Amino acid sequence: MHKETRRKERSSHDENPFTPSFGEVPDHLAGRHDIVRRFDRAFSARLRRPELTTILTGARGTGKTTLLSCIARRAESSGWVCAEVTCGEGMLDDIEIRSRHAAAHLVPSLDRVRITSVGVSDVASVGFEFVPDKDNWRRRMELILDDLDKTETGLLITVDEVNGSLDEMIRLATVYQHFVREGRKVSLVMAGLPHNVSSLIKDKTVSFLRRAQRETLGRIDDFEVRDALKKTIEENGRTIGGSGLERAVEAVDGFPFMLQLVGYRIWDESIESQAISDDDVERGIAAARSEMESRILGATYNELSDGDIAYVNAMLEDEGDSKTGDVAARLGVSTSLAAQYRRRLIDAGVIGGRRRGVVGFDLPYFREFLERRR
Repeated sequence: MHKETRRKERSSHDENPFTPSFGEVPDHLAGRHDIVRRFDRAFSARLRRPELTTILTGARGTGKTTLLSCIARRAESSGWVCAEVTCGEGMLDDIEIRSRHAAAHLVPSLDRVRITSVGVSDVASVGFEFVPDKDNWRRRMELILDDLDKTETGLLITVDEVNGSLDEMIRLATVYQHFVREGRKVSLVMAGLPHNVSSLIKDKTVSFLRRAQRETLGRIDDFEVRDALKKTIEENGRTIGGSGLERAVEAVDGFPFMLQLVGYRIWDESIESQAISDDDVERGIAAARSEMESRILGATYNELSDGDIAYVNAMLEDEGDSKTGDVAARLGVSTSLAAQYRRRLIDAGVIGGRRRGVVGFDLPYFREFLERRR
């Protein structure tokens, strides 16, 4: 459903326009316009562009799945067909089934039917039997791509939550490489947490993925957060004051998930009123922070090792950013071991480098979360 259609269907204030749910594309996708424009060019270009093989990576809540969904919609608007899957057992069959379904208006059925018997009595009868395709997955996908090629239609495969330890993920990447070599009109866009992406590209059989386009999703600039909040509220028939808007922008802190969550909660505080008050904003922020803790911060914390947790706790001794040498000294470990913890935490999106030898917290509210657990 297009944005304008969705807006027209919202006839009252109780229709909340914000989308803090998994993978739903908001009316205003803040901070990702340049990425989307590059994909638009790639899907409409005559010659192959590097964006057609892309890995999206970032911490939880940075909008990987949402951007993946947006890219698929843009591809469809450019005439491509899409097979959208999540990495897991059976994903290759899922890709084949979804490719067939998405291209049903272009690709004839590839099932083979054999007549097994013909009977003539009072009523003529014919028996049929489906003959399974004995070709392997690569060959079956080639047949689909052959038929799509007749109409100059491309196939986009998106894979969310990539996992380099899954054999089917490696097989997909390997076969896809052959499709690219063969000059087929095909695209593969994947998304995953940094450590899972790292494990995938370390596999020697898919080393070509190290040359894939890489988009690391992080913080959104405050002006884009402000613009997205204001436009979403006003285009759906409500208003928000300047002080309330600035307070909401501050609470979002550039985090894509929080943008939608804060917007969603402040909208719901008093749906009978056209104006969103400063009090509505404060109550909505409080609710959003609580939800952020349970859905993002807690899940991230539970995936950290004891050494990782010790590292971020050592960072709490500093009021602002931390010198890596100071953190190692507080832990009583070698700088090389501390560097391993630092790298894992950066990969998880918890902390980030500021300048040489200095790190700080990147995940909003994680410092406060840790302080409450001490």
